[in-house]
Amino acid sequence: MLNYDPKILLAFGEAVNGNKKIHKWLLENGYAELAALSSAINRDIEALNWLLKSSWPELGVLSNAIDGEEDAYKWFMKNKMPFYVVFADACRSKEKAVKWLIDKKMDIFVRLAKIINHSLEQQRRDFHDPHKLFRG
Repeated sequence: MLNYDPKILLAFGEAVNGNKKIHKWLLENGYAELAALSSAINRDIEALNWLLKSSWPELGVLSNAIDGEEDAYKWFMKNKMPFYVVFADACRSKEKAVKWLIDKKMDIFVRLAKIINHSLEQQRRDFHDPHKLFRG
């Protein structure tokens, strides 16, 4: 994720927030992997599986790490990708990871982590809301 233009990362953040127009733009303009990651973060298992089988398995593993899956963290360490460990932790509002991103002046990733964390919190609330539980 470190090699994307900040404007593309901002678009990714909008897609995570549910902006379908931006999601479609990512798909149609050479950033299908970021569109898929935004979908995977929002519980789309097909998008997750596509990432894991694609040229961007690290993005699928990132989605799993954001969900707190220990095997994903181990995969990143084994493959010498520590940034993804820090970013996943920041997405889960772990103070040390957020501080690391701030100290490294990686403001775009701090912003993305907040967006993703908000999305995760909304998913948790929706899961416990009986009015939303059975919506397709």
